[in-house]
Amino acid sequence: MADLVMYEEEYEQIKEILARLQSDSNSKIVFLVDKNGQQIAAHGDMQGVDATSLASLTAGNVAATDGLAKLIGEKEFSILFHEGERDNIHISLVAQRVILVVIFDERSSLGLVRLRVKKASQELEKTFEVIVTKAAAEQSREGRFESPFAEITDEDIDSLFSE
Repeated sequence: MADLVMYEEEYEQIKEILARLQSDSNSKIVFLVDKNGQQIAAHGDMQGVDATSLASLTAGNVAATDGLAKLIGEKEFSILFHEGERDNIHISLVAQRVILVVIFDERSSLGLVRLRVKKASQELEKTFEVIVTKAAAEQSREGRFESPFAEITDEDIDSLFSE
């Protein structure tokens, strides 16, 4: 996955989607992480949570699970679920680009979380399609408007100053 440029408008959309997911699923925390373990956005009560560690460990968990999937002949496991005494974690891949994490407790259920995650994932996929399209358009624009100095080589500069 290439690094993506996050545009303000799409970032705000992502934050809105996460806020709605957190509310609709009655979860504690919802956050989005890239596959490198960098947190993109979060919503919910993050106080007392080491977001950096959670993001990197989540990405590591997904990477390890991808390895397990390949060992048994699966392409991937797109959804992971961890059940704890108090809290549960639902992890899913979105658009093969990012990881959506929902942390919830007994106030919600796995069924409700899965239902709401499915809808939010579709919205996030559309948002990331827009980001990719914008980035490609910007890259092609930059390619067309090449610097007038692009043709000048080091040899040209050396010959200019050696005279």
